[in-house]
Formats: sequence, structure tokens, C-alpha cells
Amino acid sequence: MTKKSRYWNRLSVLLVLSLLLAACGAAPAKEDTIKIGAALCLTGIQAPLDEPALKGAQVAVDDINAKGGVLGKQLELINLDCKSDPVTTGNVAVQLIAQGAKAIIAPSDFDFGGPASREAQKAGLVGISPAASSPFYGSKALGDKQFTMSMWNTTMGAAAAQYASEQGWKTAYVVTDDFIQYTKDLGEYFTKAWEAGGGTILYQEKYTQGAADFSAQLARMKALPQQPDFYYISSYMPDLGLIIRTMREAGITQPILGGDSYDDPGLFKALGPEYGNNIVFATHTWVSPDTSPQMKQFLDAYQAKFGGPPEAMWAATGWDVVHILAGAMEKAGSTDGAAMAKAMEDNTWDLLTGTLKWEPASKGHETHKQAAMVKLVDGKPEFIGWLLPKSQPAP
Repeated sequence: MTKKSRYWNRLSVLLVLSLLLAACGAAPAKEDTIKIGAALCLTGIQAPLDEPALKGAQVAVDDINAKGGVLGKQLELINLDCKSDPVTTGNVAVQLIAQGAKAIIAPSDFDFGGPASREAQKAGLVGISPAASSPFYGSKALGDKQFTMSMWNTTMGAAAAQYASEQGWKTAYVVTDDFIQYTKDLGEYFTKAWEAGGGTILYQEKYTQGAADFSAQLARMKALPQQPDFYYISSYMPDLGLIIRTMREAGITQPILGGDSYDDPGLFKALGPEYGNNIVFATHTWVSPDTSPQMKQFLDAYQAKFGGPPEAMWAATGWDVVHILAGAMEKAGSTDGAAMAKAMEDNTWDLLTGTLKWEPASKGHETHKQAAMVKLVDGKPEFIGWLLPKSQPAP
């Protein structure tokens, strides 16, 4: 090797070393935003719940940023479509965490949302679902930094049972869709609450989402020597609409009760004024300007952003989730997952979806929350009132 070649080789080595030393000594770049990762479903069977929630979350981010942000920084919301697939949900959460998300918003169901919260837990981050109501959605099954904002199915089922009891009804016929944990839990906890209050179950029916055939179950209903005072149907769209229409077309006019899956414009449209009567369900909130000043603020902000009112109640859950995460960061003074989880446990949250208090992680992060009771009249929802069950089954 010539002297000239050795000179240039040494110079190259020195240049590389100087660059490495500069990189090691330099302070890390300071991020000017706080990223919140949303692993919400915009396609598939979960989309009617998650897509409105995402819009509500986007409105909340704009509202918070306009008021100065969080911890001196602006919030940045990043959503990746989970496509109503649990495996995709887990993969999406991993991607969001790799992109720097400081908290994860998971789908509003245990089966679809659980994988996202598990990944958040592994990364030491808070994960929260806007409306997953299975008691499995909490710290015992998912980890000490995982929450759902929803009342559990213990409350939702007990609210319907108490409502039915207050009407003087004595007998029920229960249909439980074995599609997902939500529908199985809700049918189970309604049954426990109803029987604990002295009610009688005439029959417990099973159905599987996607069957698109309710004829066998209908035959058993029609064969009853006497119809029950009401039917409790724990199912999900789109088959929920099929079940109710099939019953009504067959001349079964008894009241039908259910949970928050009924709070779906798709169901209202499927039933219409002909079949959308004598139906009552427990859900998360009532979206109207006169509900509260906070609700009016949300509706005004939503109107300004999207040019119209929310398509569904689920938009309010998205607003609430972002405000909880932002509030937890402020109260904790950081985006540290453990500190945020402690702040969420230690405080009571005044939300569009009611007042919320979580139990500590040792008790599963059980939620204490009222149910909004809603009835369908000519296919349109009407608010009955808030109901906190006097008692409810243990999770």
C-alpha cells in the first residue's frame, strides 16, 4: 500500500470515529408531541363501535391541543385499522408502540381489544378500551396498567334485570349469542341478576353469530304454553337485527331487553318503525345537548370538525378515553405507564358517559358506573334515565 493510500485510509477512520463520538455525546432529539396509539377497527364487525369512537377521540385531541396540550406538548393521535381481527390487533399495537406511542386505545371488546392491551402491558404502557364490558377486561386478565372505561357486564346485566323487575315482570326467556366473550358474559350476568332478584327463567337459548337462521330457536319460542313477560337477547349486529325481526314477524310482541350492542344506528335502521318498538337496552350515555354542559361542548366541537352530529353514541366514548389519558398524564406529571395507571386509579372521572371510579389493580380495575337506559319507539331511541343497580352479581 502506498503512503498516499495509507493517509486516506487513516483519514477515513478518523472521520468515522469523530462522527460516532459526536453521535454518542449528542443529546437525544426532543419530541414535540405526545403520541397516543389507537388500535381501532375501521372495517369488519367491530367497526360500528370503533369508527365513531375514533372520530370522538380525534375531536378530543383537537380540543386538548387548542387549550395548550398536555405537559407543554401537543397530542398526536395515530390509528391503524385492526380490521376486526384479534391477530391484526396485536400486530397493530406492536407497530404503534414502535412508533413511539405513550398509551394504547384498544377496541371496544375483550376478544378484539385484549391483544392490543397485552402488547401495551408488555411495553409498560397504559392500555384502555372505550367500551369493552367483559369483566375479563381489566388488570387480572391483562395486567396492572390495563383498563376499560365501560361498566362491566355485571352492571349492564343487572341494570336490565332491575328495570324488568320494576315493571313487575316475573318471567324471562334468555337468548345468548356464543359469538364472543361479551355476548356470553352479558347473558350469564343478566341471568344471575334476574334469578337473584326472584325472577324466573323459562328457557335459556343459544345462538351463533353468522348463522343467519333463527328458525329452530323461534320454533321453541312459539311452542311455549305461555309467553314470558319479556325476552332478554344478548347478541350483536348484524344478526341481532335478524333475530328481532324474525321474532316480530312471527307475532312475538313481548318486550325485548339487551345491552349496549343495541346502541347501533344499523339496528335502528334494520328494525324501522314497524319492528323498532317495545325494546329497552342498557348503554353508556345519552347524546343530547341538554344532557350536560360538557356534552354540549363535545357536540359543538364534533359539529365543527365533521359538519354534522355524531352518527352513534360511541363517539362520546372516544372523547372520554382521550380526556382520561390526557388527565392521567397531567396528574402523573409524565407519560410513564405506572404513574399514569396510579393516577387513573386514584381519581374519579367526570365524563360524557357518566362518573367513573376504578378499583385498584388488586381488584381487577373494576369500574363503578351507571347505565343509561334507552328504549326504541318507532325505531328511534329515547332516553329513559340513568340506572345504578342496587345489587349485581360478582364477576
